[in-house]
Amino acid sequence: MRPKTPPRIALLYPGDREARDRADRSASRFAALFEAFAAAGMAAEPAVWHDDFADEVAAQLRGVQAVLAWCNPIEGGRRRDRLDAVLRDAAADGCFVSAHPEAVWRLGTKDVLLAARGLPFGSDVHRVDSLAQLATELPQRLQAGPRVLKQHRGHGGIGVWRVEAAGGGRLQVRHAQRGATVQDMDLAALWRTLAPYFEPEAGGHMIDQAWQPRVAEGMVRAYLVGDRVTGFGVQAVNALHPDEALPGPRHYEAPDLASCRRLRQDLESSWVGLLRERVGLGAEHLPLLWDCDFLPGEPGADGVERHVLCEVNVSSVFPFPPSCVVPLVQAVLQRVGRQP
Repeated sequence: MRPKTPPRIALLYPGDREARDRADRSASRFAALFEAFAAAGMAAEPAVWHDDFADEVAAQLRGVQAVLAWCNPIEGGRRRDRLDAVLRDAAADGCFVSAHPEAVWRLGTKDVLLAARGLPFGSDVHRVDSLAQLATELPQRLQAGPRVLKQHRGHGGIGVWRVEAAGGGRLQVRHAQRGATVQDMDLAALWRTLAPYFEPEAGGHMIDQAWQPRVAEGMVRAYLVGDRVTGFGVQAVNALHPDEALPGPRHYEAPDLASCRRLRQDLESSWVGLLRERVGLGAEHLPLLWDCDFLPGEPGADGVERHVLCEVNVSSVFPFPPSCVVPLVQAVLQRVGRQP
């Protein structure tokens, strides 16, 4: 019998021409993952991506059985349009792609917060389709407390703004991007600031979410492989912490973290399924690696603590806890098997 050929796996991440030509697994931020694939008998190779050599990467993907992609929605000033087209073509040719652009679109944009409204982990969320709608609705909502306005698709706090009424027609506004500070402005200045997010190329709308007053207590990031929790990230100071300009470090923990036992149970038993159904994504199309950010919400009438979803990350989940590596490799092996 002819020996079976190990499946070829591509790890796709952004870089320049030099990084692609070098293709050094050991120097990659995914060195541990490359080693884990090799230990499992799978040939994993770098697929360094840039729009300038997109055709070259596309040709490479035609020779692999699976590709795991890490590329932010906005990378080096460029959006993912060209990459998404390449990944869609690869999937159509039979390559397993995670995260598939369709999964990114359904789970990885801020629209997921609107889909989650009414679910156990949802919150007061609205879609805003124009500056005129924002001018009509935002002042009224601000009477009940601060709001967080989020662009359709972004990362690293880009396009996420906390807005609070300060009296006399003035607003206290803070961008969630690293290093930003509070700005005092009027409504007209806010409209000018937010106008680019309503352009078609930026998604054409924003998501308006109620501010969570317990944000100073920290944020929990749950990492998942498919529908299983494989680790946690705990961050005491997050991007819009009211007393800090810079977010603090995220501490990575195993999935059996005692303080998150209830959150893990909720996610695995029902929350992932509820969210998947709301966004119209089949179980087989869940990303192999993704994460959900939760803030502490106000306890319910029964006194039970609540977790409020503030973001889902699908495009480029890195770094991640070491406990995710083995489940991720196993999940890839289950999807592609060993090809003859």
